[in-house]
Amino acid sequence: MNYILAIESSCDDTSAAIIADCQVLSNVTATQVVHESYGGVVPELASREHIQKILPVVKAALDKAGIQKEQLSAIAVTKGPGLLGSLIVGVTFAKSFAQGLNIPIIEVQHMHAHVLANFAEDPKPTFPFICLTVSGGHTQLVLAQSPLKMKILGQTIDDAAGEAFDKSGKLMGLPYPAGPHIDKLARMGEVKFEFSASKITGLDFSFSGLKTSFLYFLRDQMKLDDQFIEREKNNLCASIQENICHTLITKLVLAAKENNINNLALAGGVSANSRLRTLFKDMCERENYRGYIPHISFCTDNAGMIGIAAWFKYLQKEFTDLSIAPEPRMQF
Repeated sequence: MNYILAIESSCDDTSAAIIADCQVLSNVTATQVVHESYGGVVPELASREHIQKILPVVKAALDKAGIQKEQLSAIAVTKGPGLLGSLIVGVTFAKSFAQGLNIPIIEVQHMHAHVLANFAEDPKPTFPFICLTVSGGHTQLVLAQSPLKMKILGQTIDDAAGEAFDKSGKLMGLPYPAGPHIDKLARMGEVKFEFSASKITGLDFSFSGLKTSFLYFLRDQMKLDDQFIEREKNNLCASIQENICHTLITKLVLAAKENNINNLALAGGVSANSRLRTLFKDMCERENYRGYIPHISFCTDNAGMIGIAAWFKYLQKEFTDLSIAPEPRMQF
């Protein structure tokens, strides 16, 4: 059996996984908590944490899969996009490990891997399908024509959906990352407030206007009642979440109709949001689409998805060499 060790270190999660025959045998992730007090990821701190955690995480992935490093057939690693310092740690480790074992390296595009996370478990989508990929740094509509051929149909022209969640949460005094906290509080609230929605046409997204509208709304309300945010926090979370998720689903439906595609999927960290998942499932049932959503463990940054993407490359013998270097702004 051919085993692939996959490494993901593009931002603030250090992750390693073992893949065999397109199946994830282990998927270990160490999440960095050092950034919480800063309200966002501090690149220098992230790279230092990766240095400390990458070896224990890789060992844990090997142990959980029940194999030895000598059994590995290749090493996959995220080349980009991401934070330069974080990527350097992962790429350097992969190069050293591969050289020591005399096995090939497979470079993986991070967002490409998010799309293919839908193949980590059954049921798996059939090609072609459109994937709504939403994370803290990206919001994209991707037409997946095959495992190795994808095309961006639309993307954000300013802020990503995940960033809109986090910055809105920060305005309400929620911890970083705010997305999961908004999701939790929204379940206890109701959609009570309206904010300015993006008027951008086509398949591209824009969330900067929404953030500004939310900021001004809170400012004006706090002038009248300095306890407004605390008293209405659940309803505010439900309202801002509904706006973001509704925008995402509306664009996905538009992309499906324009391209005559019946297979749809979600991916990325924001696809773990319970309201987005519910709206997606309801839309697929209503519009008679076949919908696919990865397990939550494969939504956030993880090496399992890197390994799945690498497996398809391994079958085609698409290897790189020791000259591989991280590309923070790597194109799709």
